[in-house]
Amino acid sequence: MNQAQNLLHGPEAELDAQFKVRWVDLASERVGGETLACSDDFFAEMENLLKAGRGVFIDDKFTERGKWMDGWESRRSYGRPGARSPETDFDWCIIRLGMAGVIRGFDIDTNYFRGNAPQAVVIEACHSAGQPNADTLWQTLLSKTDVRAHSQNVVAIDDERVFTHVRLKMYPDGGIARFRVYGEVAVDWHDFVDGELIDLASIKNGGQALLVSDMFYSDKNNLIMPERGKNMGDGWETRRRRDPGPDWSIIQLATLGSVEKVLVDTCHFKGNYPDTFSLEGATASDDPLAVAALRTDPAALQALDWLPIIGQTKLYAHREHLFIREILVPKEQAFSHIRLSIYPDGGVSRLRVFGKRQALA
Repeated sequence: MNQAQNLLHGPEAELDAQFKVRWVDLASERVGGETLACSDDFFAEMENLLKAGRGVFIDDKFTERGKWMDGWESRRSYGRPGARSPETDFDWCIIRLGMAGVIRGFDIDTNYFRGNAPQAVVIEACHSAGQPNADTLWQTLLSKTDVRAHSQNVVAIDDERVFTHVRLKMYPDGGIARFRVYGEVAVDWHDFVDGELIDLASIKNGGQALLVSDMFYSDKNNLIMPERGKNMGDGWETRRRRDPGPDWSIIQLATLGSVEKVLVDTCHFKGNYPDTFSLEGATASDDPLAVAALRTDPAALQALDWLPIIGQTKLYAHREHLFIREILVPKEQAFSHIRLSIYPDGGVSRLRVFGKRQALA
């Protein structure tokens, strides 16, 4: 792995950072994204597209089919059985998004695909309750666009429709290391029973970590990912402070709702878990535009009227901590945002905030 990755600079780097701060990767395998089918993955499997990271290169690693590559790679189109024409001179992969949503942008990453990247891509999407089939109507979100080899190819999308699947086409063949579909989750609340306790912080239900004091070691959205953390890197961990703290994370809940049960999980954090924590809640305007504006306004987020939900409470290493009786607010109180504070610093693997959705007028 002695070849350097190609990093973004300038406007593309700013766009990539904006995607990661404002949106979530709807296609990530961590949230249930799945590659369903492809035209060809002779050299490298389609499943690699949705894995974490940017992909790696190992100089002397080969398989019986050729050079091992960490991505999706098809064989050369001219050598395949069957006729190819300009209309069909592309390879394709169909991906089921882990979370249905409004798509805001793509990252087509050809990292380490230097002499075997495609020339161009097209990206289509559909909304389908089941598996897409021959009758599925695909909508073009990105028309035929050239891509660079060994590079992140980042592009913004302006479309307000909700999609469940995407189809990535590469012309005429080649390899792509990773594929990111950035957007905002669109929850179908008909999937929940009236009065059901819902994890309102969960990224799968539309929760989003908006702002943190520090994420030196790991990403802020790890805190609200599905399942328990797989290791210490799969959580939210801050650097060591040299003052009393706290560090904090502000999460926009999936919807306005109550807080009736809280779980704080320090799984894998044994010598670096926080000593104590507290939880606060705030209620922003019910105007969707005002709530959306808070995503990009740190000062306004901090200036919300924060109310104590759980007072400063002791935590322990590598443990799930459940809080019900410790909750200070009535069940009728509804919140749109919560703020987790950890004293003085450290790592938390997962935060679950269970409550009931408040019906909107």
